[in-house]
Amino acid sequence: MNPRLAATRALAAVLSGKASLNSSLPTQLDKVEERDRGLTQDLAFGTARWQPRLELLAAQLLQKPFKAADSDVQALLLVGLYQLFYTRIPAHAAIGETVGCADKLKKPWAKALLNAVLRRAQREGEELLASMERDPVVRTAHPRWLQKSLKAFWPEQWEAICAANNAHPPMILRVNRRHHSRDAYLALLGEAGIAAAACQYSRDGIVLAAACDVRGLPGFAEGWISVQDEAAQLAADLLELAPGQRVLDACCAPGGKTCHLLEAEQGLAEVVAIDLEAKRLVRVRENLARLQLDAKLIACDARDTANWWDGKTFQRILLDAPCSATGVIRRHPDIKLTRQADDIPALATLQGELLDALWPTLEVGGMLLYATCSSLPTENTEVIEAFLARTPGARELDLATEAGLRQPHGRQLLAQEGGHDGFYYAKLIKIAASRG
Repeated sequence: MNPRLAATRALAAVLSGKASLNSSLPTQLDKVEERDRGLTQDLAFGTARWQPRLELLAAQLLQKPFKAADSDVQALLLVGLYQLFYTRIPAHAAIGETVGCADKLKKPWAKALLNAVLRRAQREGEELLASMERDPVVRTAHPRWLQKSLKAFWPEQWEAICAANNAHPPMILRVNRRHHSRDAYLALLGEAGIAAAACQYSRDGIVLAAACDVRGLPGFAEGWISVQDEAAQLAADLLELAPGQRVLDACCAPGGKTCHLLEAEQGLAEVVAIDLEAKRLVRVRENLARLQLDAKLIACDARDTANWWDGKTFQRILLDAPCSATGVIRRHPDIKLTRQADDIPALATLQGELLDALWPTLEVGGMLLYATCSSLPTENTEVIEAFLARTPGARELDLATEAGLRQPHGRQLLAQEGGHDGFYYAKLIKIAASRG
């Protein structure tokens, strides 16, 4: 399959609200020649990354918007515009190959339209974009609701956050303490001619100078390292793990933090890992198997404790709560297309419900670490503030890290170009059982 057609079909599913790129792209990649898969992925992710900007440019170039039934043609046009402005593909090839895909979509009527619009973009696009730069949506390539939210919450940092969200993320490794120290693994990378450096905040983190196929790294198959962002790696040490503890990892998929807990403290009594759907636990099980680790996996809504909890309390709980994922947009740029402003209050409600449900499973004296990959205080410090107000037996503890910015509650890590993702942590201790 033509890589432009594959990228278009994956994006069309996102634009129509039927899928994310994580679910729609793999199916299309299977239909593309292996040599073209990198291009296909770049076209899909790159178009999603710059979609808010490209969408406004397309509106200037089109006489009228596409009908809802033609989201595939809309996606094809955006893929064409992305090639013209963000790749080194020659304009004649970008236009010709893109226009030719209209036949494969069984919409030959779109060929003349696409050809005319893309050729006009080639001639006038830079000038049109320059004239639109005063619009922050064009300037930042973020949907208006998100751009406004970031500006309101982070007036000094919002433009840097947007720039980091639009940058390609670094490839960061987590060294498995059961096999090597970080310094020892850095030496192995040096011997292999792979440039890398220690992360600033995570004791196990290594950032590679350039991304590569993880299968070519020393000891990957043997479980010596995993790929995990530095911000996510902080959870294991922030939990203050110790031998004999029973630990709950709620909302655990894809299992990176589950595995890190087991790597960081070999003497844990048990790790129970929950996620909503059994299919999401497949990846968790694969990661555990490669690293030769063991956890009890449960497919269930973590709020439904009557159906999964055995009544034995946990000394530590990691709640990596479902969130807007606005801190990891650079890794999942289609968040710009799939998230809406109305999602945020609903997510905050869910996060509060999870805290309320899991708190009774924590023993008195135990700690709960609340985490999200969101950059929005609505899902973070405000959720913790509300929980503390309604939970007399809960107190907040300081976080033993210099990463991020201190908030009224917890610490907020903002996405850094070349560094960690956006993330949030708050740590709570149970000083008394809830009154019934």
